[in-house]
Amino acid sequence: MSTDGSQITFRDFAGAVMAKDEAKAAEVLQTLLALDEPTAASAAAFFNQQVASQGQAFMMKAMGLRTAVASGSDEDIGALLGECFDLQGDSASGATAALRQRYP
Repeated sequence: MSTDGSQITFRDFAGAVMAKDEAKAAEVLQTLLALDEPTAASAAAFFNQQVASQGQAFMMKAMGLRTAVASGSDEDIGALLGECFDLQGDSASGATAALRQRYP
C-alpha cells in the first residue's frame, strides 16, 4: 500500500479481514470510505461480525458494492454501505462521495 492512500483498494481490506487484522481493516476503510477513526473501527467490526454470522452469503452481498459503484445509484451504494458496514446518514453519504471520487 502506498502511504498517500491512492493505491489502497478493497483488496487490501479483504486481506486484512482474512488475516483477522481488524485494526488494519479499519485503517483501510478510513482511507477508502473517508471515515474518521472511530467510525472506521466500528464499520470494520460490524463487517467482521456479519462475515462470522452469515459467511459466504454476506461476502457475496459485500462484493455487490463493486457493481453498485460501477453502475448503481448513490442510493444503491448507500444501502450496501449500511448493510455491509452499518454506515448511516452523514457517514454513508460521505463514504458514497469518497467512493465516487476514488472510482469515477
